Amino acid sequence: MTTGSARDDVLARIRNALSASPTATIEPARGYRREGHYSPGAPQLLSQLTERLTDYRAAVHAATPDTLASVLEAALAGTRRVLVPPGLPGDWMPATAVIDDGSLTPTELDTVDAVLTACTAAAADTGTIVLDASPDQGRRASTLIPDRHVCVLRAAQVVQTVPELLSRVDPRRPLTFISGPSATSDIELQRVEGVHGPRTLIVVILSDSKASR
Repeated sequence: MTTGSARDDVLARIRNALSASPTATIEPARGYRREGHYSPGAPQLLSQLTERLTDYRAAVHAATPDTLASVLEAALAGTRRVLVPPGLPGDWMPATAVIDDGSLTPTELDTVDAVLTACTAAAADTGTIVLDASPDQGRRASTLIPDRHVCVLRAAQVVQTVPELLSRVDPRRPLTFISGPSATSDIELQRVEGVHGPRTLIVVILSDSKASR
């Protein structure tokens, strides 16, 4: 192809994209994987999710209904005020819980030691957890400003692939996708954590007692 024809081709595509009714010139490939090999909550998925989250520098703990209270107590050790959403299950409530009624300002949210929430779903392939601001998860600001986020994830909420994950969320809700603690790096690749969200992420994977035996 000559330079002139390549230029004409590029300009034609730009004109098409800017037109009132653009047409697709290339049909994108859609042969990506939509389903995983394992059912939600399978041990293989829990192991893969744990590996991904640990690689992202999150702390991961396993719990059953019988051990959840002690696991949460250890995860929240050293905290004086723990923000919790209004719909958090009562047996998850720490002694130092402060129920978020939506009135705390960003400055006031920055004074709490940690936030404890549930979640909507998680994908093992990418180590991604999704919150959708449901009553047991709270508003987005409450999970972005405190420096420590303890998130309880039910084993049955873990799927393998991102398409499976997206099928479990409502795109009309305010979704927050979490893959490890908030982190960024400068041009010299110096990692800085806690810039856009919690510096510390602790994930508690809650299995039922029968599945954990």
